[in-house]
Parts: sequence; structure tokens; C-alpha cells
Amino acid sequence: MSVETLLERLHQGHLHDPFLVLGRHRDAKGEVVRAFLPQARQAWLDELGQMERVSADGLFEYRLSPAQATQLPPHYHIAWSEPGDDRRHRVVSPWSFGPQLGDGDLHLFGEGRHHHAYRFLGARPWRIDDIDGVLFAVWAPGARRVSVVGDFNGWHGLRHPMRLRGDGGVWELFVPGLHPGDPYKYEILGPAGQLVLKADPYARRTGLRPETVSRVPDDTPFAWSDHDWLLARERWDWQHQPMSIYELHLGSWQRRADGGFLNYREIAKRLVPYVRDLGFTHVELLPVMEHPLDESWGYQVTGFYAPTARYGEPDDLRWLIDHCHRHGIGVILDWVPGHFPRDEFALARFLGEPLYEHPDPRRGEHRDWGTLIFDYGRNEVRNFLLANAVYWLEEFHADGLRVDAVASMLYLDYSREPGDWLPNIHGGRENLDAIAFLRETNEVLHGRFPGALSIAEESTAWPMVSRPTWMGGLGFSMKWNMGWMNDTLSYFREDPLHRKHHHGRLTFGQLYAYHENFVLPLSHDEVVHMKGSLLGKMPGDDWQQFANLRLLLCWQFAHPGKQLLFMGGEFAQRVEWSEARELDWHLLEHDAHRGTQALVRDLNRLHAQYPALHRHDFESEGFTWLDCEDANHSVLAFTREGDGQVLVCVLNFTPVLREGYRVPLPGPGQYHEIFNSDSAHYGGTNCGNEPVAAEPLPWRGQDWSAALTLPPLGMLILEPEPEP
Repeated sequence: MSVETLLERLHQGHLHDPFLVLGRHRDAKGEVVRAFLPQARQAWLDELGQMERVSADGLFEYRLSPAQATQLPPHYHIAWSEPGDDRRHRVVSPWSFGPQLGDGDLHLFGEGRHHHAYRFLGARPWRIDDIDGVLFAVWAPGARRVSVVGDFNGWHGLRHPMRLRGDGGVWELFVPGLHPGDPYKYEILGPAGQLVLKADPYARRTGLRPETVSRVPDDTPFAWSDHDWLLARERWDWQHQPMSIYELHLGSWQRRADGGFLNYREIAKRLVPYVRDLGFTHVELLPVMEHPLDESWGYQVTGFYAPTARYGEPDDLRWLIDHCHRHGIGVILDWVPGHFPRDEFALARFLGEPLYEHPDPRRGEHRDWGTLIFDYGRNEVRNFLLANAVYWLEEFHADGLRVDAVASMLYLDYSREPGDWLPNIHGGRENLDAIAFLRETNEVLHGRFPGALSIAEESTAWPMVSRPTWMGGLGFSMKWNMGWMNDTLSYFREDPLHRKHHHGRLTFGQLYAYHENFVLPLSHDEVVHMKGSLLGKMPGDDWQQFANLRLLLCWQFAHPGKQLLFMGGEFAQRVEWSEARELDWHLLEHDAHRGTQALVRDLNRLHAQYPALHRHDFESEGFTWLDCEDANHSVLAFTREGDGQVLVCVLNFTPVLREGYRVPLPGPGQYHEIFNSDSAHYGGTNCGNEPVAAEPLPWRGQDWSAALTLPPLGMLILEPEPEP
């Protein structure tokens, strides 16, 4: 292709490699230096003299004499002035630098196997021959042109066109003189001539909404101090150790006095002592990835690699996690690989047509959510998500990911009418590409980060979600037990007079409790959208509502599985959660709310102190029914067991005080209460039992039993005294 043709394509904004004509070149007339400055009035090759304008749209040339050719440094300066402005602008020419991306990176990315794609894509502070600047790289296959735009070039799309590297669709450009914090985007001329302006998919820093710009990150290494935590995590036997998760939304947990957001560091200083005092082992953060709409709570992500700027800079989030680790608190991040929003500035129709989403709307759209679905069958899209999972664990030391909306990924007909979905190659409804992606991601995370967790929010009966991939499972560490949650909350909504007709909702869960490694969630989803708060779901007068809530929390902590409780539930928030304001902390001025908080504190303490309550959360030998058949009285009794320890849990789901109620016991001896949810300390009536001796009276299949006083809407935990 002739120079004239290349220049014509440059002027039209269609040249895939501007370095073919810009910069220093040799032609039949000798050596020439070219620069394309559409906004310039005059231009200079700063080391030598004024350049000649050779086209009206801004192409300048300087013909080098043989002597000048030896004088010009490899990285020379271009200067220019603009109409109405006598200032002379001066930069090192970006056209004086060779390609920077490695062929190995491009090859691995094209195969979908680059676990650190974020280290060569996106914007990175970069130094070449002692010249500082920023190296940009973006995947835009099929584009006619991709340019970097920002304040540095007046957001003019022809000032800094990028070069296409090979046939994989990756474009790159080194721009000298840029700094961390500088805003930028990509201007893309799509395959059909569509001109779009897009944020960087791999941006690791963004502007604060409503800004939609990407910003150059600061890659100064963060001074981590959690080395001991990470080493211990590698040896952590999480299946058999206590684990209690406090789920929270950073923007509405607490706020400043003026209603503004706290910084990540300010949150950490308040959150860590609070969580430690209540005895939670982990916090789980609703998505902290950048998102434009507060009301989405972070679940409609536009910046998958950027911590939201609402609460500060990326290093501030690192500080929060480091601070948690230094005080013995793990951090799980919500992660959303199942869909992304339609915002024009982000991933949607990235080329002016589908790229990250599946092009067929029958596979590429969640119509009920108004979002788009990733094309999991495309290597580079799958790599974008896989590297993103690695990114949050490696660069931010997160202890795990809770993966949102897994069911929507597994099924091609998820929330679709007949005829509105495409079957897989075998004619089935399973999304084979998404399944392969989830398995690969879990294998990579567990292989790279021993002890880190992946937790599926999966609401169907898909088998073996939390079983290893080599067994045919999806490879998650754990799965949310949505069945337990739905059955439990529907039961507790019933008036106690009618609970005897719904007894099976509580006992049914034991039929499948050990098919998966389950988390028992009382999550944010249950206290929004007119569902009311946990307290508000409870029937009865004010006292009964609090007693029912205490009993709900007891049932959660006594049941096999790991516990998750959304913020506010621990002190009986009265109104449902809103992301627009902080929790009602003033409620802790009242005894009933302080009592609920004290109950959660003591449940966490017992959970950690007694192996019987956590050692076999995922194994049937940790649980035995003593009495699951007394529906008429709405009473349950069972044991929790571990490390040779046996505890007896008895729950009365009615507001009736039951005196002389006979309970089967697992053996002889004295039993004493180690916990009573009806304690006045929690707001109860203080009905309970002195130590009781088991009687050799068979009951409900056990050889021993005792007559107990069961407090109204209460739970007792009894411990047998050790044999002398």
C-alpha cells in the first residue's frame, strides 16, 4: 500500500497502524518526520525547526538533511500552537516508540488462558528509555480505528490513534507525559463505521459518578502487612472451622454526619472493632466494583477492575482489607459475572455492535433485568472474567468471591418463555460455555489461592455445585441454601397458632442438608423491595416479634451450615434496608434492640467455642434428630456433635410456656443450660432450667429423657456434664 493511500486512510481515521506513516521514515527523497495534529496552527520538530503543513487537516512534515538525521535523538519532541492560543505545547512524540506488548501475552489472551490479562491490557504507567508515560492497550477486534482520548488531546479522536497488534484485535499506544489520575477513554470506529466513545474495560481506576471516565491508575506497590494471615489461610480447614459472615453494603452501613459516604479507611476503622466485638469471622461486601447507579447496590457493574470511587481510591480498599486481615477478619467480595448493564459508555455494544455480550438476544439478554449476558464461548470474553476473578484475590487479597446469580448462567432458558431461548448443541437447556467457564474459574482460584473461597448464589437443584470439578461438580467451595432460607422465612411468617400445619418446612432441609456445602443466608435480598425487615416479617405484638427474631437467629446458628447475616439484622432493624441512608443505629438506645445484638454476639461466641456447633457443618455425623415429629406443639429437638462433644438444642416455636415438657436425651448424666434465648439479657422472660438429670425413661426412640421448661419462642442449648 502506497504512502499516499496510507495517509489518505489516516486522514479518514481508518488506518490500523498509524506508525506506518507517522514518526520517522525513509522514502525516495530521504528521511522525513511526520506528525498528525488536527488542532494545530503551527508545528515544530522541537530539536530542529518548524514543520511544514502538508495537508489542511493537520499533517505536518520535517525533511531531515543528512546531518540532521544524525542529530535527531531516537525520542524527539513535537511542539505546536493552536488557533487563538500563543502558547507552545511540547511533548515527546508517541510515534517514536516501538511496540511494547509481548507476543506471549497476546497469544495467551487469544486462547483465553491469560490469568493476568489486566497486567498488559488497560492503562499502565510505563517507562521507555527513561521517558515516563502511560501504555494503553484494548481489545477491539474488527474495529477500523481505536484512539485514546482525554484532556491531554482535547478528546480529539484523531490525535492519538492506536496500532493494531496482529490479528487478535488488541490495539496499543504509549503516550509520553501522562500521569496517574489522568482521565481517558477510547474512541472506536466500529466495523460498520459506528463511532462510539467507551470507558476502558480493564480500567483499574475510574472517576466518581456521574463521571464515566477511566483514570490512569497509580501502580506504586501497596505496603501489605497481612503476610501471616495469608499464610494461615493456606492451611485453614474452613470446612471444619467456625465461619460466620456479616454481609454489608459499604455505602449504607454507616455514613458521615452530613450524610456523605465514608472513605474505605474510615469504614474499616469503624467496621473492624464492631465485627470483632460481635464475633463474626468474615465480612462479605456487596459489589465494590464501579457502577453508575447507587440503586443497583453494585450489581450492575460497568468497571469490573475498578473499585468504586464512591469510597476512595483503590489503595484505600486495599487498606480496608489489610486492616481486616490484621485483626483476624476475612473479606469476601460479591462478584457479578452473570450479566452487565446497557450503559452506552461501558461494555454494551463495545464496537457499536455486540462484543462482550452474545450477539443473539435469545442468549445475550436478561430481559427481566434489562441487562446483557456475556458471551462465555468467546475466548477473550471468558479471559476478561477469569482474569478479573484472579485480580481481586491477587491484587486486593480478597479471601473469596460470592458469585451472584449463578442459576442465570447455568440455564439457557432462565426466566424465558418457550421459543425465546436457543438450546445447546445437544438440544438441552444447559449453558455449556458458562458451565465450562465456572469450572475453569474455580479450578484456577483454588489452585492459585489455597484457602480462598468461591461461593455460589445458586437457587435451583443443580447437582454438585460445591463439589470438585474432578468429581463432575462445578467446583465452588460452598453454595447458598436458598431452600432453607425460603422455607424458614415462610414458616416464621406464619402465626404460631398455625405453625403446626407447616412443621415440615423446618424439617425438610435435613433431607438434602449434606448434598452440598451450604451457607445459610439471611441476606440483603430478604429485606428489600417491600419484603420488610427481618423483624417486620415476624408475627405478633412487639414482644413476640423480637422473640421470634431471636428464635430465627438461633435456628440459623444451631442448624448445620455456615451462617450469613445482612447488616441490621443483628440489632433488629425495624424498617427494610435502603441503600440511600445508613442503618438506624439509634435503635441501640432501646433494650430490645441491644438484647438482639447481645444474642448475636453470644451465638457467635458459642459457635466458635463449641466444636459441636461447627466441626461437621457439611457432614451428617454432626446432627441427629431427637424429636422432629411434635408438630402439634411446634417443638424441635436435636443434637449437634463434634470432637466428642454433644450439645442438645431444643426450640419452642410458639409463645406458650411449656412446663414439664419431656425431651429425649442422648445419654445419662446431668445437663445444664449453656444458652437460653429467653434470657432477660436478650429481652426475654427469663424462663429456664436448673441443671437437670436425665431419667432412664425411653422417649422418642431414646433411652433417656428429662422434663424441661421450654421458654416461649425460645431456644435452649444443653451441655451434658463430663463424666467423672
